[in-house]
Parts: sequence; structure tokens; C-alpha cells
Amino acid sequence: MERTYCQLINARYERGSIILTSNKGIGEGDELFGDAVLATAVLDRLLHHAHILNIRGQSYRLKDKMKSDVYTAPAEPNAS
Repeated sequence: MERTYCQLINARYERGSIILTSNKGIGEGDELFGDAVLATAVLDRLLHHAHILNIRGQSYRLKDKMKSDVYTAPAEPNAS
């Protein structure tokens, strides 16, 4: 039986640990789950008892590709 992310988080809530990585911020939950109410419920469960590590900087996976010119990072948008 296929489970959705919401069902998985609900099943694990208060029963065990979840390690979640994302390149999206907490405020972008609506985009991730497609529904503001659902995002609020899921984030409420995820953030309860959470330890949040915010790591900034270049992706380690892309570092070697950029060195070998296989990948070029997108240009930074102009700050006006």
C-alpha cells in the first residue's frame, strides 16, 4: 500500500524519529504539500520536539561537478 508523506509523518509522530532534509524553508510548506491547511498540520507534527539545523552554502554534490565544468551554477538574481 502506497503511503503519502502526510500519512507517514502521522504514523511516526510521537513514535519515532524522522530525519528530513530539504532545500526549502519552513515557510514554503504550502508549495511542498500543495495545501496550506495540510502543510500547517504536517509542519506542526514535524516541528514539535524538533532540532533544526540550517546549513547554508554550496551543495557538496555539485562541488565536484562545478570544478570539472560539468555544471555551472545559475547566476544570482540582482538585488535592487
